[in-house]
Amino acid sequence: MDDLDAELIALLRDNARLPVAGLAKKLRVARATVQNRIARLERDGVIVGYTLRLKPRAEAHRIRAIMGIEVDGNHAQEVLRLLRGNPAVSALHTTNGRWDLMAELRADNLESFDRVLGAIRMIEGIANTETSILLTTHKL
Repeated sequence: MDDLDAELIALLRDNARLPVAGLAKKLRVARATVQNRIARLERDGVIVGYTLRLKPRAEAHRIRAIMGIEVDGNHAQEVLRLLRGNPAVSALHTTNGRWDLMAELRADNLESFDRVLGAIRMIEGIANTETSILLTTHKL
């Protein structure tokens, strides 16, 4: 990956819907160059997909939280596998701090949020959790 790839990725991170012609103009390269680089980055697994980001106000009715998870012994891979399959878990992060994992959670209401917390806490290999509900987002 060179500087042009890094610039292209930065532009796509900001707005993945920019047309190839617009990307080429911003990068000052030919359209075919951009198309070829995007194809290569996808083929090499650098770009693994495109997604949609919503402003927090668009999901104002949803409950969002961060859960710190302490994993018992060598259960990390199994815990990760089970959490990946949970639709309420929107992202997972391994960390080097107090918690082995940080999970971003989403639920439609407090009742379903309570069920999500209970289900996660019952996963074999999870020793301890701590959850904080996100109140306001100041920067995306």
